[in-house]
Parts: sequence; structure tokens; C-alpha cells
Amino acid sequence: MFVGHYGVSFAAKKAEPAVPLWVLFIAVQLLDVLWAPFVLLGLEKVRIVPGITASNPLDLYYMPYTHSLLAAIGWSVVAFLAYRLAVRSTSERAAAIVGLAVFSHWVLDFLVHQPDLPLYDNTAKVGLGLWNLPAVALGLEALLLFGAMWLYLRQTARRTAMLVFGVVMLGIQAYVFFGPPPASDKAAAATALIAYAVFAAVIRALERRAARPHAGLTRHHGRAYNDGAL
Repeated sequence: MFVGHYGVSFAAKKAEPAVPLWVLFIAVQLLDVLWAPFVLLGLEKVRIVPGITASNPLDLYYMPYTHSLLAAIGWSVVAFLAYRLAVRSTSERAAAIVGLAVFSHWVLDFLVHQPDLPLYDNTAKVGLGLWNLPAVALGLEALLLFGAMWLYLRQTARRTAMLVFGVVMLGIQAYVFFGPPPASDKAAAATALIAYAVFAAVIRALERRAARPHAGLTRHHGRAYNDGAL
């Protein structure tokens, strides 16, 4: 799963507005954010095998440090503690939301991966394999992303840019499903890492933009007036 993970970000933001969206964007992809440099360093392994699933050519045959169930729990606890320490003013609830966002990655991956997610170390691998049903997998990604985005956007007046960003993300997901495979395992890891960084930066900019008051409106005696009106 790729963009569907970001649906959890929007749902988590709705549940705990104090946590910035860019933090949640990183949290829901933290296992993959770690996976990419681990692959680049040779600590985890992946092969490009076109046709191994109907929509994803990655043979993720060795990733015990990021995508085992035990590792996912561990990284979730680390994220909880790190956010609690880094943001001293935050509540335990907010830190818990960040930790749960991290763990949600494994849960959603379980739905789409073939059995390549180990429960511990590199053994007892599980996965329901929805990647072998591309239309279903892509529909699930879209439902998670836009369903949660709708919940979040109900509380903000500036929706257009965020919706456009969602459409772009889904377009990238479709390209990943139906476009050419990556040139190499290292290229796949590097591209993923860049995408996660860019998406987090974009959502940070969009959230800051949405937080600004509308141009043309001023506050006067507790009421909003249009600058052009008396």
C-alpha cells in the first residue's frame, strides 16, 4: 500500500488536531521511510520481479527490521516516545496517536502484500495479497485516502488545493501499479524515500496555507467582514 496510508494521517489529524499533518504523513510511512535506507545499505533485501503480483513488481523477501510485526510494534513505541520527548507540550494522547499511526502501516500492508510480512525475524510470513487484484487494491487506496480526507476537510474552508494533491497522489499510485517497474532495487528505495519527503513537505505547506485566514476577510468586534463591504 502507498497512498492509502495517508488516509490514516487525515483521520488521525481529525482525532487529534494538535499533531501536525506532516508529522502524521511521516508516521504512517515510517516503516517504509526506514526500509528505504535499510535497502540502500543492504540491511534489508528486495528484488525486482515483474509479474510477482499483478500490480507490484517488488519481491520483498527480506525486511525483518522494518516490516515484521514485532518490528512494527517496536518502531511504534519508539515513535510514541520520540514525539513525547520532542514535543514537551504535547499530551500523551497525541503521542499515542503518532504511535498508532506508525503501527497502522503494518495493518494496511497486511491487506495488500503477498505473504512477505514476517511476524518476527524473517519467518511466519503473512499477507492477504490484494496486490493481485489491481482494481480492488487501487479502489481501496482511493477509498482510504479520500474517505479520510473528506473527514478532515469538513473542518477547513480551503479544500481545493488539498483535493488536487490527493488526486495527484492517486495518479502516482496508479503509475506505480500500471507503469514500468523500477530500474533496480536501489532505485525503488531511493525513489520511495524522495516521494515520502516531498509529500510531507507539500502537506506541511498546504496545512499552513489552510490555517491562514481567507484574504478579503478581517475581524472586527468578533465578527468577520468582507474588506469591500461597509
